[in-house]
Amino acid sequence: MQMIYNSDNYYVVEFGADMQDGAQSTAGYEIVGKHLNREIYLGGKLAEHFREDVRKLIASEPTEEEVDDFLARFDTVMLQPVVVH
Repeated sequence: MQMIYNSDNYYVVEFGADMQDGAQSTAGYEIVGKHLNREIYLGGKLAEHFREDVRKLIASEPTEEEVDDFLARFDTVMLQPVVVH
């Protein structure tokens, strides 16, 4: 588990990154909307697409606002409430 992004509005954690057959394989990402107090977990093909979209975004050297705007696309599907144990 590794936090890969943290702003006032969102944080993103990468889970299960490892090396398989010379290519990185990722089990998934958790995206938390701090303002919503909700989260979503992306695994499998969704995680692969998310990673590719993030690579393209990072290549453009985005501002924090642009990254938050990108993550805001997931607001409507963040259904799981954040619970602290």
